[in-house]
Amino acid sequence: MATEKKKSRKGKKAVTAAPDIRKGLVGVVADETAVSLVVPEERMLTYRGYAVHELAAKCSFEEVAYLLLTGELPTRSQLAAFKRKERARRDITRGHVGVIKQFPKTAHPMDTIRTAVSYLGTTEEAWGGEPEAKDMDRAINMLAKIPTMIATDFRFRQGKPRIRPKPDLSFSENFFHMCFGKVPPEEVVRAFDISLTCYAEHSFNASTFTGRVIASTRSDIYSAVTGAIGALKGPLHGGANEAVMQMLEEINTPGRAERWLRNRLAKKQLVMGFGHRVYRWGDSRVPIMSACLQGLSDYAGDDNWIRISEILEGIMVGEKNIYPNLDFPSGPAYYLMGFPINLYTPIFVASRITGWAAHYLEQNANNMLIRPITAYNGKKVRRVKPMSKR
Repeated sequence: MATEKKKSRKGKKAVTAAPDIRKGLVGVVADETAVSLVVPEERMLTYRGYAVHELAAKCSFEEVAYLLLTGELPTRSQLAAFKRKERARRDITRGHVGVIKQFPKTAHPMDTIRTAVSYLGTTEEAWGGEPEAKDMDRAINMLAKIPTMIATDFRFRQGKPRIRPKPDLSFSENFFHMCFGKVPPEEVVRAFDISLTCYAEHSFNASTFTGRVIASTRSDIYSAVTGAIGALKGPLHGGANEAVMQMLEEINTPGRAERWLRNRLAKKQLVMGFGHRVYRWGDSRVPIMSACLQGLSDYAGDDNWIRISEILEGIMVGEKNIYPNLDFPSGPAYYLMGFPINLYTPIFVASRITGWAAHYLEQNANNMLIRPITAYNGKKVRRVKPMSKR
C-alpha cells in the first residue's frame, strides 16, 4: 500500500507509518479463551488446563467432550447422564436420511457432512445470543448425530443400506458399528477413541476462528459449525490427514521412501504431515498417536506404512529439524482401522464438533463482532468516464 500522508499542525504534510500487515493473522491475538492453550515451547496442548496426552491416555472421548463443553471433567453420575443424553439423540429422521441419500456418490464426504449439518439447522429456528442451555443442547445434538450422518453417507455411497446407531455402544464403538456392521477388538476402538481426543480442540485454528467469526454476527450454532466444516475441508487444515495417506500410498514401499523424499525436498515441495504453524519443536499429541499406529500395525500384521513413516521422520527431523504433526501418524492409523481416505476429515469433524461448540458458547457469552480492517493496495480513486470517451 502506498504510504499515506496527512497535514501536520503546521500545515506541512507528514508521512504516516505503513500499516503493520500480518498475513494470515500471524502473531495477532484476537481474543481470550479458556477452552484450550497451546504451549509450543513445551510442545504441549491443554484442554481446560489438562494436558491432552494425559486426557487421551486416561479418559474416554465422552469424558473429554464433557470437559470441553462444560469446563470440568465429569463425575461418574454426570458422565452417565451425559452419555444417556448423547445416545438418545444419535438417530436422524427419515427426511434427513432421504436428503443424504440424494447426495451425489462422487461428492467428497466433507461436502456431504457440511450439507447434512446445514440441513439439521433447518429443523429449528435458532439464533445467536439465546440462553446457553439451548445451544448446549444443540451442541450435544450435533455430537450425537454427526457420526450417524457420516456413516449413513458412507454406506449409501457403497450401495449398502444404512445401519442405525445403537444406544448400548460407546461413541467410538457405535461409529464402527454404523460403518461396518461390527465392532473391532478393544485395541482398535481405543486407538480410534484416542484419535478423537487428540483432534477435539486446538485453540484459534482456522476452522474454529471461522466458527467464531460467524458466531460473532449473532448467527446460530448450526451456521457456525457449517462454516467451520468448510474451513476444515482444506488440505492445509483438516484435509492434511488425507494428504498424508495419499503421500504414503504414492511412496508405496520403504525402499522408495528416501529417494522420494529427497526428490521432494530438492524441488522445495511440501511434505505433508510435517511442520506446524504453532509447534516448532514437536507436538505432544504425536507420541501417543504414534504408539496407537504401532499397535494397529502389530494387530493388522502390516508394518509397511510405519516403516515408510520412520524413514521420512528420520530425515525430516534429523536433517531438517522439522517435526511430524498429529496428521502424520493419524493418516495410516485410520487406514489400518479400515476407513477409506476420504473419510478421515469427516472423522475429524465428529471429534472437533466439541471444540467448535465450546468456542461458540464462549463467543456468545462475551460477544463482539469480529471485523478486521485491510490495507488497500488497489487503484487510486478514479472518475467514471462516459462510454464515448473510454
